[in-house]
Formats: sequence, C-alpha cells, structure tokens
Amino acid sequence: MDIAENAVLVVVDVQKGFEEEDYWGTRNHPEADDNIAALIDVWQTTGRPVVFVRHDSVKPDSPLRVGYEGNGFKDYVERRRGRGAGAELLVTKSVNSAFLGAPDLHAWLTAEGAGQIVVAGIQTNMCAETTARMGGNLGYDVVFAFDATYTFGLEGPFGWRLSAEELARATAVSLHGGGFARVVTTKEIVAAAA
Repeated sequence: MDIAENAVLVVVDVQKGFEEEDYWGTRNHPEADDNIAALIDVWQTTGRPVVFVRHDSVKPDSPLRVGYEGNGFKDYVERRRGRGAGAELLVTKSVNSAFLGAPDLHAWLTAEGAGQIVVAGIQTNMCAETTARMGGNLGYDVVFAFDATYTFGLEGPFGWRLSAEELARATAVSLHGGGFARVVTTKEIVAAAA
C-alpha cells in the first residue's frame, strides 16, 4: 500500500462525549484510541497534514453539544493538536460529513494539493463512513483505518438491532466492496507511512 507524502489524516469526532456509555451503549474496537493516537503520531512525525474534526451537535441532550464538556476532544487528541510539523486544520460540523463543515474541507484539501485522505475516528458507521463516502465521491483516494474507528449497537426499522461489530463490518464491506475506500488496518497504514 502506498501512502502519499502529502496524504491527509482526517481524525473524525474523537470527543469526550463518546465515553458516556449510558448514552451510547457498548462500543467495539477497544484498541481504537491507541490506534488513532499512533496514526496522529506518525502523521505529525513525518510532517504530513492532519485535520481534526469536531461534531458540534445541535441536539440539546447530546453529549457532543456545544458548551458541554463532552464536546471537547479526548485528552490524547487535545495533547497532540498543534504539535506536528505539517499543516493542521480544525473543521467543525453539525452533520455527518466532515466535507459539510467549516471551513470547507474540500477547498482546503485542494489548496494543499492532497489527493489521498486517511479516515479514522468515531463512529465507524456514521461520521467516519459518511466522510469516507463523500471523499470517494469527490475523487479522493480514501484509505479507511478500520481498527482506528469504533461504534455502538443501533436499532433500526422493523425492530432490527445490530451490534457495534455487525455495523462496523457492514461499513467495511460497503466502503471497500462499493469502491469508496480501501479498508485496511492501522498497522498496514503505519508501515506504509513511516
């Protein structure tokens, strides 16, 4: 696998509010936070650009709402912000895609001359997946760091309920099988980027 010298790491919604298990339920990928940290470290060490995305929920009861502690980045992310040798951007959004936030991510990536993005963060099947799909639609070479994402179980129509692991696998199959992104492991990305 090739990771471009200017590949952009897009770190999606790694916020304290996702630690509230009573609200979200049980998560998968317990190693995801360590993997996200490892990716940020490699990107910052090699001088590649990093985009930190924060979800500013407009729902009054959301753990990610503006003004609530849960809106802030997890400590390990906050400690790393501003530490890299490469370009860095903060994008805020209130919808699922980082491409529909502010400032305009697509315009920034274009200005940076970036053609490849690596997506990591929370939740696998929500904002990480939507960002990856839109990136694919916009023509980027999207790499999805599967084990550097996590999600929670969810109930859908007809009383159907899928576990976090089932949802994550469905995302991986849809993104990879549908041609939106290459779904790989953190270890593969780190080996190619270091």
